Parts: sequence; C-alpha cells; structure tokens
Amino acid sequence: MNTSKWLNRFQESHGHRPWALITGGSSGMGLEYACQLAEIGCNLLLVSNQEEELEKAARELGRDEIQVVPHYQNLATETAAEELLAFCQAENLQIDILINNAGMFFFEELTRQNEAKALTMMRLHTFTPTKLCIQFGEEMKKRGYGYIINMSSMAAKLPCPGITIYSATKAYLKSFGKSLYFEMRPYGVGVTTVCPAAIATPLYRLKPNLLRLGVKVGLIGTSQWLVRKAIKGMMRKKRVVKPGFMNLYLPPLIAILPHGLVNKIWQKFK
Repeated sequence: MNTSKWLNRFQESHGHRPWALITGGSSGMGLEYACQLAEIGCNLLLVSNQEEELEKAARELGRDEIQVVPHYQNLATETAAEELLAFCQAENLQIDILINNAGMFFFEELTRQNEAKALTMMRLHTFTPTKLCIQFGEEMKKRGYGYIINMSSMAAKLPCPGITIYSATKAYLKSFGKSLYFEMRPYGVGVTTVCPAAIATPLYRLKPNLLRLGVKVGLIGTSQWLVRKAIKGMMRKKRVVKPGFMNLYLPPLIAILPHGLVNKIWQKFK
C-alpha cells in the first residue's frame, strides 16, 4: 500500500493527522517505527524508560508539520497502562495507532537470582501490552477505527532453554494478538501481530561484527526492512506479519531435533 495515499485517506476520513503511540520508542525497533511513521506524516508519542535517548529521539524527529511528544515511563509496572492512558487524556492526545514494541531479552538459565528480571519481562511483554490493548482499544472501538501492532517473535515457536521466559511471553503475544484481531475487526480496528526472525538491533547484545555478518549472509534482517513490512501490514489490517525465510525453516528444523541433542547444545552454551 502507498503510504502517502493511506495518510491522505486517513486525514480525509477523520479530519486530523494520526497519532502513533510507540512503546520502547527511543531505540532499536521502536525508534525505527518512529522514524518511518514520522516520514509518512504521523504525530508521535514515544514512551520509554531511557530518558536521554528519548529526549534525543524527540529532538531529531520533530519537524514543523510533525509533533513528537516524549514520555518517560517504566512500563513494567501493574499500573503502567492506566497511567499512560491518563497522560494521553490529560494532554488531549487521541491515539490512532498503538504499537506495543517495548521489550527486553536475556539468555540465561532461569534461577532464583534472575527471578526479578524474569518477572519484569513478563510484565513488559504480556501484562502491560494486554492492558494497553484493552485501555486504548476501547477508545478506538468507540471511534470506529484504529490500528494496533503487537510485536511477537519467531521465538514464539521456539521453546528453547535459555530463553524460557522470552519465548513463552512472545508465544502469549502471538496467540493474544491473533485472537484479538477477530474481536476488534467488527469495530473497524485492525490488530496486526508481527513475528520477526532475527533482527539486527541492540536487544540481543551481539557484537557489531556478528550482526553485520548475519545481515550479510541473510540470517539476520534489518530493522528498517522489518518495520517497513510491519507498517504496510498494519495499513492493510493484516492479521499476522512474519517476514523472512528463517520463519519458514528454522522452527520446524528445531522441532525435530532430538531432545538429547538439544540438551547437549544447552550444556555447551549455558
């Protein structure tokens, strides 16, 4: 879909420039969403717990015709969604696009020592996105239009040791988003679940040379490529976007690995 035509149709239908709320919008994939949506012509509410990066992103993305509002907030709390909705209402920001992108990653055996980190991941990946979909989704339903993107992962199909919580929470997001799609569709609200394979972002903390090598040989995609696919899918109100060949062959390949081999690999890398 042509993005300029989409923007023109949106403004003609609703009488205003769309506002996009992006969680984790100060870096990585979230920042790429912000860049591409700003280029299309959307106003932005960037939410992040990285205060310096957030302010920098807002300064660089702001322009005469585009409004960019930075909002510093920890989204891994039980009341984060309500607080964020209250902020939007106080600032008179009507959110037309909700992008649940904020996330974290660690590759470790699950123990009592990292239990707090695991619980933070669960709140950030499942609890808060669910409540944001409910809170902002209700507003969209009343208006009869809106767009939601939930960032899942190919890891949703890979219940592997070391990413026990990560893969489980991404599986939740995938199932939740695919079901919510049908509930929101009658109200004119699109729900798109994005399931990327490996993407070159700071989230995985790989060395820069390894990221470059992965991109070069096609094992790792770029955030620009993925976000472009995701936004076009959102505009078409697609149910699922899962680009990349790794999404096709890697999950089935891992699924048929003998459990003994998986255990040996885990013992080597943990």
